[in-house]
Amino acid sequence: MKDARAIDEETLEALLYLSRLSPESVDLAVLRGQVARIVAYFDILSAYDDSENPCDAYPAVGTEALRDDRVVKGLEIPDVKRMSGEFLDGYFRVPKVLGEGA
Repeated sequence: MKDARAIDEETLEALLYLSRLSPESVDLAVLRGQVARIVAYFDILSAYDDSENPCDAYPAVGTEALRDDRVVKGLEIPDVKRMSGEFLDGYFRVPKVLGEGA
């Protein structure tokens, strides 16, 4: 009787295609053994009961740790112009960072 999880030629060829490996660069017997060990490892992992609390994998974020959601007044354009002499038409002038010397 053949194991349903056995790695056959068709499955191995599909894995080679998806991983962009060429058969010339890989010993197929070694690769088939490695894939079989990976599949066996997942069989071991599936034996454990993970239905206890699926949310344990994610950190809890309490709403008390979040800031208040309220609108505050921002800077007005005249204030921004006074703070920086490099403000023109709604934009700040900044030093060039792309090109030579970057």
